[in-house]
Amino acid sequence: MPQDDGILALAKHAGTYREARPAPALADHVLCRWTHAAPDRAGPVVVVPDGCVDLIWADGQLIVAGPDVTAAMPMLPPGETLVGLRFRPGAAHRWLGLPMSEIVGQQVDLQALRRPWAADLVARIGDAATVTERAARLEDGLARLAPAVGPPAPEMALAFRLLGQGDEAAGRGVGALLDRLEISERALRRRCHEAFGYGPKTLDRILRFQRFLALARGGEGLSALAAAAGYADQAHLTREARRLSGLTPAMILAHVSAGPTAARRAA
Repeated sequence: MPQDDGILALAKHAGTYREARPAPALADHVLCRWTHAAPDRAGPVVVVPDGCVDLIWADGQLIVAGPDVTAAMPMLPPGETLVGLRFRPGAAHRWLGLPMSEIVGQQVDLQALRRPWAADLVARIGDAATVTERAARLEDGLARLAPAVGPPAPEMALAFRLLGQGDEAAGRGVGALLDRLEISERALRRRCHEAFGYGPKTLDRILRFQRFLALARGGEGLSALAAAAGYADQAHLTREARRLSGLTPAMILAHVSAGPTAARRAA
């Protein structure tokens, strides 16, 4: 969507964003691979929290985009195509060797984390001549390493799935999660900080907002969307949208309605 009148664009609606399934060897670790071609007239965009961590090749560096609790507003380099992999929820800390709470809201050069495989992977990607080749080398490099890396803890995958579904009354939500996992609230908080970067209540808020974003493509009014996503009312949705994205729900709907030409997904 054009960034006119000082209105920031949602990241996936600026330029051309595409997702695809990862290679089978990475299926337990990676949610998707993606490319994002920035428009020629680029600028800051809004990246909203989603509970995930990405590995991004940009400007000759392999960057770890840590989990966010509020919107990040990076600059998209005009005309550049970014290449990335999005880790499955809870997977990144086993690859990166640290709790995700240490990199919340940060973009960190992978080599600064001193992973033994980082320098070789960066060198391989840096030699690639095209975007397609960069994406392939990033994916192939991680696929070779995957057998030595444990998949996400099943309890944390369950936490993400149940909180993502919402609806406490239907046996989901933080309270229901504690019952399912049979652990204390303190233990759940510690595990979530390790896997996601923040506690279960913050994760619950973020995933509820993601439900709103997904439902917003359906074209319903804000009151109906607020109820369907699990908000108490439209005012609750508005407060949370402001806190997590800096945008109003009406602004978000305008971006999402610009849809297919701005952001396309590939199976």
